[in-house]
Amino acid sequence: MINSREVNFCKIISTDIGIINEIYAVYTRSFPEDERRDEKQFYALFQNPKVQVFLVVFEHNAIAYLITWQLEEFVFIEHFEVFETYRNMKYGALILNQFSEKFSKIILESEPEIMGELAIRRLGFYGRNGFSIVERNYEQPPYSKEKNALKLYLLSNFKIDAIAPIVLEIYKVVYQKNFNYLY
Repeated sequence: MINSREVNFCKIISTDIGIINEIYAVYTRSFPEDERRDEKQFYALFQNPKVQVFLVVFEHNAIAYLITWQLEEFVFIEHFEVFETYRNMKYGALILNQFSEKFSKIILESEPEIMGELAIRRLGFYGRNGFSIVERNYEQPPYSKEKNALKLYLLSNFKIDAIAPIVLEIYKVVYQKNFNYLY
């Protein structure tokens, strides 16, 4: 059982190749092909000034990682994963709550309920931790021509007045796509 101590968000830089390789290995095992970048795209993240990849450390143990984008008025969490050994121990909530204290405006993607029990549980987790669905008709663009777009939800921990500009910024900056976003 965890206590109320803080986690450390350690920013990974391009010279931390050992840690980057370990995160990439976990990332490729955990996320399906359509939900992740290929190896070249993944390693290129560490050269992008808008990207911050954090290794999350709690009591000297690496317990998770986050891949985030600093966008115009919010942080976009592209991937968030608690390492398998530390799952179902309340670390996810601890991480998300402390990350929300550091970055007050956060947006992330999640699978819709129709994707099954794990998607339902994940949406419940985000809801319990201050996030709500702000767009149900969102499509994550494919990472490459060989991959498929995904129907997902967008969630945020803050009130959004207009979703279209936010989606367009995510498409343009994170996915390098210039889609016209129409309802």
